[in-house]
Amino acid sequence: MSEEKIRLGGMALANGVLVHGPTSWACAIRRADGRLEVASARKRFVASGVKIPLLRGPARLVEALAVLPEVKRRLPAARLPMQDPRALAAVVGSAVVVKSLRESGRLRPAAQELVSGLLSLAPAALSLRAGELASYHGAEHISIGTYEHGSGVKKEHERCGGHLIGPLLLTSAVGNVLASLAPEGVRNHARTAAQIGALGASTEIFGWMTRNPENAVAQALSKPGHELQHRLTTAEPTPEQLEVAEAALSACLELERGDDTPDT
Repeated sequence: MSEEKIRLGGMALANGVLVHGPTSWACAIRRADGRLEVASARKRFVASGVKIPLLRGPARLVEALAVLPEVKRRLPAARLPMQDPRALAAVVGSAVVVKSLRESGRLRPAAQELVSGLLSLAPAALSLRAGELASYHGAEHISIGTYEHGSGVKKEHERCGGHLIGPLLLTSAVGNVLASLAPEGVRNHARTAAQIGALGASTEIFGWMTRNPENAVAQALSKPGHELQHRLTTAEPTPEQLEVAEAALSACLELERGDDTPDT
């Protein structure tokens, strides 16, 4: 009888890989002097207790982000993607362009929101292409994919957050078009609510996509994310980068299986 696989996720760092399990996390980095450093711990907030459909997605995002301060505390040398000055500049530039686009009124509302959504995703795509981040992203996918499916897996993974792009663009465009119809005094609040609703709806759609990979609609919604992974946000990792990803995965699995105690 084969061992039941633990569902894992992850995040690439500029110098390592963070792996998430249902209740634990582990991070491994390659220091500037070449040393491999690993830390792991139980999660303080677990989103699995949130059962309301449209709140499950935002709760999972909070769960993923909540471990980052702890990662930095235990591994001060870890370089998070959002620490890259180029990524911060891209975020600011994208926000300025999106604001100008919305104020120009040159496009129809639906087209305007679709273009705004694409521009909003640009900083994340650019940050993943910087330095070694794309290679560590590929290493994250290969290590988790090998654990789940065996050897021979590719650098693209079917549960990568990039697959949220299709559903998120669709739901964000619909939500923001509806928000634009709200009275001007509450329009910004309506847009905020629309973005939260879009995130919740898109994660529910994404969950359906992963359960129905052969469905034509699921495949169409997955296509943008797959192409983004294939062409831009992942690269083939070196053996040294794979070693880092596998160290993070092993440390996370040890905690999830109860075989070890967290690092201090």
